[in-house]
Amino acid sequence: MADAEAEIHACDAAVTLAFSVLGKRWNGMIVSSLGGGPSTFVALRRAVAGISDTVLSDRLAELAQAGLVARTVDAGPPVTVSYTLTASGQGLLPILDQLGAWASVNLERRSG
Repeated sequence: MADAEAEIHACDAAVTLAFSVLGKRWNGMIVSSLGGGPSTFVALRRAVAGISDTVLSDRLAELAQAGLVARTVDAGPPVTVSYTLTASGQGLLPILDQLGAWASVNLERRSG
């Protein structure tokens, strides 16, 4: 019984950790956008409609710190910065697709 309880707590902790990153507004959209390949900051800002430059910058830094996104600087000229998914970030893409499919079927959209 203690082993089963320990497994439940470990699972809860892992899910809590995952949602501490993925549960933030915009992060799923950023990861999904990068699923199409490397992107610049400006291209990401266009792809994630409604996000501010400051929030996008913060979210990219968080995703990089979590090991999901890599930032590459090309000295140029001109200097360019691109973002791409790491292997861990790539591993999230099918999970995000499954979560979206589940939500479409199981969560009712409520009009405000």
